[in-house]
Amino acid sequence: MSYLQFKGKRIMPYSEPTDLAVVACPGGESFANEVITHLRHMYKHRFSLKSDVISKRYNLEKEALVQQINLDNDLRTSDLCIRGMVDKYRAPQFKVNARFTYFANGEFKCELNECIRGKDVFIVQDVENHEPIALNDGKNKLSLSVNDHVMCLLVAIDAVRQAGAKQITLVLPVYPYSRQHKKKGREGLTAALLGHIYESMEVKRIITLDLHSREIVNAFSHTHCENLHASYQIIRELSRVIDLTKEDLVVVSPDTGAIDRNKFYATGLKKPLAMIYKERDYSIVTQDAKNTNIKSIKLLGDVKGKVAFLADDMLGTGGTLLKAMSFLHDQGATKVIAAISLPFFTGNAVQLFDEAYEKGLFYRIIGTNAVYHEELLNKEWYISTNVSGLFANVITRLHHGQSLSDLLDNRTIIDKMIKASRPSETKDEQAADPMGQNQNNCDPVV
Repeated sequence: MSYLQFKGKRIMPYSEPTDLAVVACPGGESFANEVITHLRHMYKHRFSLKSDVISKRYNLEKEALVQQINLDNDLRTSDLCIRGMVDKYRAPQFKVNARFTYFANGEFKCELNECIRGKDVFIVQDVENHEPIALNDGKNKLSLSVNDHVMCLLVAIDAVRQAGAKQITLVLPVYPYSRQHKKKGREGLTAALLGHIYESMEVKRIITLDLHSREIVNAFSHTHCENLHASYQIIRELSRVIDLTKEDLVVVSPDTGAIDRNKFYATGLKKPLAMIYKERDYSIVTQDAKNTNIKSIKLLGDVKGKVAFLADDMLGTGGTLLKAMSFLHDQGATKVIAAISLPFFTGNAVQLFDEAYEKGLFYRIIGTNAVYHEELLNKEWYISTNVSGLFANVITRLHHGQSLSDLLDNRTIIDKMIKASRPSETKDEQAADPMGQNQNNCDPVV
């Protein structure tokens, strides 16, 4: 038996070949590329760390050890040999060469141009990416709807399943139709419907960010749903915007539905919690950010002379948040900062926030890159925090059968960050970020 094998399992699966594969749907191409960048850093770091330890422990020359690893991989690959130098680290490619065709009648087709039989496949899709996307080998550029992205995801799942993948995991930074999760009358539970479809297609696991409701997780019988949170990344950005040790900060829940989320931030930051109560006229259907069904707003708490921080899971037209920020500004808040996990900014929301910023109604909005939105990145008032490293950490841990506890419940690492209360960080400290905030994260978590 090779020293790289034990009971049929690979001991050092951090180089090529690897059975971890990533299929990027057209909408999720950008996010998938960022995740793969993190995966490559993590695998290279882990390979280097393990080879250093093993070479010292068994008194082996590192160069000879690496060459022996490559020899072992060459002997066991189904190909004649693996490309790359025999005495150097061979980085896995991860990304599967896939072609998506869009037909004139609106149909999609997914073709996999390489073998994925027996692999652990992660399919990445951003259903809220409404930027122009290149399709048909770049011949067409189209802005796709959520429904288009969902259908594209389904044909990708089917192609991967038909190609003999050992296991299928969906990486959905935004879970589609997550707001349709409660049955109030003669209406469907579309969030659960999609879950049943994924489950019927043999999807083993779904990785998503800040589900609109925990009820969605209960829709699955066999498929596991990993609901990640961007609180650590958001607090990191907040600590760079203001000095948490000096500023008089109050956490404000924008409505009753977000009270648990903001209570988490208030507890982690050890700051007071306030709440905005909105009286709504539900006979009126919200049309856009200016024409909402909110009739009156009241504040439970005090923000006068303080920095007000609001957090919510998603932002659509932005009408609710704009009214809340304007209200807090009128109540005497020195700065109003909002954190949004899923920044959709649909319709003319960006223009309306531009106007509100010019009036001084808010200071900054912190959002994640879970939604690809090029226009926002150029705005002075918008700060994008990267969660692709967090997803990469989760993917590697799932692939290698390791615990996700400290990634799903990040209160400990947040508490350490708050206690440190450092306004700035060195590059070495950023590289050691255990939650995958930085682009060059090489933390040995796999």
